[in-house]
Amino acid sequence: MIEVIRFICGNALILVGLFIIAASVFGNYKFHYVLNRMHAAAMQDTLGILFMLVGLMFFSGFSFTTMKLFFVILFFWFSSPACSHLLVRMEVTTNEKIEEEVEVIEE
Repeated sequence: MIEVIRFICGNALILVGLFIIAASVFGNYKFHYVLNRMHAAAMQDTLGILFMLVGLMFFSGFSFTTMKLFFVILFFWFSSPACSHLLVRMEVTTNEKIEEEVEVIEE
């Protein structure tokens, strides 16, 4: 009975992750500006991958593989926002018409 519950929970989490990733792909086609697209892609990375890997953790049970998947989640949660931030900073510094497209607040 426990195996059936783990199977259902794992499948549900993976399907939720796939739905989030699919919604993000459609969001990337809907948005026209690169910073809006970057936001949709960043949300997909952090939330979609989290649900999919937690679903895989349910499938593997309590083992060494579960610990490795947990460290993969930590790696994605630390690296994805940092990479997105660097890409957005590059867009802001290299785009000469950024003031026309968005409101920039100078510090």
